[in-house]
Amino acid sequence: MDGAGNADEGWVVRPVTGAATTKAYRCPGCDHLIELGTPHRVVWPVGALDDRRHWHTPCWARRHARPDRFRRGGRRG
Repeated sequence: MDGAGNADEGWVVRPVTGAATTKAYRCPGCDHLIELGTPHRVVWPVGALDDRRHWHTPCWARRHARPDRFRRGGRRG
């Protein structure tokens, strides 16, 4: 389930509103920028807050379509 604080297959997923963004981030799902002011998701493995990554919401929803694009720990392979 993609909700604030809910574990999703071992991941914590939090929505970020566009108004709450303070800088641009690079999405590991598509390797494009998440521009300032864009609503998106912040995701990290349960128990590993330092491994958090910012994802476009649709990229996170499609992450299983391209499992080779994202591995636990945020490293693209």
